[in-house]
Amino acid sequence: MSTVNNVLDTQIELFGVKLDNPIIPASGTYGFGYEFSEYYDINCLGSISLKGTTKEARYGNPLPRIAECPNGLINAIGLQNPGVDKVIEVELKKLDEVYKKPVIANVGGHSFEEYTTTVAKFNDVDKVFAVELNISCPNVQGGGMAFGTNPDTVEELVREIKKVSTKPIIVKLSPNVTDIKLLAKAAERGGADGLSLINTLVGMRIDLKTARPIISVKRGGYSGPGVFPVAVNMVYAVKEVTDLPIIGMGGISSAEDVIEMMYAGATAVMVGSYNLVNPYGCKEIIDDLPVVMEKLGINKLSDITGRSHNV
Repeated sequence: MSTVNNVLDTQIELFGVKLDNPIIPASGTYGFGYEFSEYYDINCLGSISLKGTTKEARYGNPLPRIAECPNGLINAIGLQNPGVDKVIEVELKKLDEVYKKPVIANVGGHSFEEYTTTVAKFNDVDKVFAVELNISCPNVQGGGMAFGTNPDTVEELVREIKKVSTKPIIVKLSPNVTDIKLLAKAAERGGADGLSLINTLVGMRIDLKTARPIISVKRGGYSGPGVFPVAVNMVYAVKEVTDLPIIGMGGISSAEDVIEMMYAGATAVMVGSYNLVNPYGCKEIIDDLPVVMEKLGINKLSDITGRSHNV
């Protein structure tokens, strides 16, 4: 529901699409969505960011590829997915049976050609209203980090993708840079329609018995509540230099976190690792939002984006 007692309005608008609330499960933490319909009616979600999709099927990295951490976890899944054709022909059809709202596709790749080919495949998919570019995943050898940390490459890649895409393009930014604002401006120059941030921080855990890194590829992406202050800071910083809509993410696990992220400059938010800890996480946050809004005197959620910049 978008209103409570006809007073509290949780709706937001993203690229002209009205969402009942700003809560979007983050790519890679919610599968293709339909799996969670066994737990609750997922139509309560604002939208869903689909599991990262590549041109061809990918197995991902060898096991083990998850390590627990204080206040979070490290993952190095490696974009495991069945390939874009099967995502469209199989996974999206399964999702459409249980979720009636438009979704966001998430695309990764190793080359300009792989990105443009995969993104273009979603042009005729009505279920998808925007495409999120994973240019910053630290898990893929020779791909994500190179794209996501070089402003010139980001600008060029986004410009090439905009030539073939009929959908709004969201660029997912890496925090593993000296100044994330440079990446945000580069994406904007390339023609990005929106930004999402932050992707995971690079981290490592070492087994005390063997002295070997726990993750098979040594390093992975650190996410969870421990990164939340970093994410808030980076969303705030990017909001200072662009008017593009921002989807904030990084350690969100409560309705209070959602409000804080929106104060920093987010139009919507993505909930990631919390889905792995609590499969009911997104639903509980959505249910709590009106309660927190009432406590804070917020009547219309869309009015609070960037509030911290104006006080």
